[in-house]
Amino acid sequence: MAKSYTVADDYHDSRLDKWFKQNIINLPHSLIEKIIRQNKIKVNKKKTKSSYRVQSGDVIDIYDISKFKPIDKEKKIKYIPKKSELGIYDDYIIEDNENFIIINKPSGIPVQSGTKSFRNIIDILKNTTYFKNSKPYIVHRLDKETSGILIIAKNRKFAQLFTSLFRIRKIHKTYLALVYSKVDKSIKTMRDELIYYENNKKISQKAVSNLKIIRSNEVYSFLELNPITGRKHQLRKQLLKIGNPIIGDDKYFMNNRQRVKVKSLMLHAYKIKFMINNIQYNFKAKYNEYFENFLNKNF
Repeated sequence: MAKSYTVADDYHDSRLDKWFKQNIINLPHSLIEKIIRQNKIKVNKKKTKSSYRVQSGDVIDIYDISKFKPIDKEKKIKYIPKKSELGIYDDYIIEDNENFIIINKPSGIPVQSGTKSFRNIIDILKNTTYFKNSKPYIVHRLDKETSGILIIAKNRKFAQLFTSLFRIRKIHKTYLALVYSKVDKSIKTMRDELIYYENNKKISQKAVSNLKIIRSNEVYSFLELNPITGRKHQLRKQLLKIGNPIIGDDKYFMNNRQRVKVKSLMLHAYKIKFMINNIQYNFKAKYNEYFENFLNKNF
């Protein structure tokens, strides 16, 4: 005898395997695939695939899976912010509505906790009044060292919406960067194949970014950048490849260049624009005082 479940609005457009893991039982993906092949999971009385995106109101029938045991989830240690820390984020809020907030993320703090970091934006914000009746959903990321615009959704529906908009490149971002040396004026677009390794496997990804020189001298350049693709450390890697690494970058730099000592990476997510329900949204985040002082001193 099958048990029937109806997909809630919060899970609209989620993958079937993700819905199953979060609502029924946390099993390995390969096992979920096997269960589906055995016709133990059906959507609207029909056989389907784990990649199927469930829709609000779909009826999912699940046959006997009682013999399976769930995977133990790793317990994540959450950062508990001090009361004095919560109030300072009021100064960083650019937009706050019922579906999402946009903040001007300060440099030096990661979006979420990781192996090398504990204090993070998400754990701080979830303790503020901005998420009193909801929880924060990450829809994109900024490096720990990068400052600027960060979107955080307040519900699953808008989290999925923003994720889709990023995937189809309907969210347009503009960055500002201070880099070493004079940038070649002929470079308008950077096109690269960026390499990274995953489980000892070499993976190549196409990366495209538009570049505009705002100011330049023999020592430094001030740039406006528009990433078309969204690869990890994309702008940092691409600027290094053209011989103009970002000032303050301790990961992607040239060994033969004398580096100036600065306290933060000179990369700032300056503007973002997107459209939802035929409404155009445009947001801008002012770079910090340290960035501004360096800019004024050197140009």
